[in-house]
Amino acid sequence: MILDQPLKKVFETKPGKDSNLKSLLKSISWRIVGTLDTIIISFIITGQLTMALSIGSVEVVSKILLYYLHERVWESATKTKTADAEKEYARS
Repeated sequence: MILDQPLKKVFETKPGKDSNLKSLLKSISWRIVGTLDTIIISFIITGQLTMALSIGSVEVVSKILLYYLHERVWESATKTKTADAEKEYARS
């Protein structure tokens, strides 16, 4: 609770908008969960822990990059629509 406001300033560039750092940290934490899931499923299918860990290690790097890019595209798309709406109200 004490660190709530200082951390909020670090993670938000504008009120209600996620920063690049927050998107990166979200992608890493989500990939930890996703990679554990992939390792477990791979182990169930192959029955080999080494194979499951190999699949999980390759998957984690590619998915972090893809999620980060996906998150930034969504942030960009949302920002554009908001800016357009503000211009419409300004004209009226």
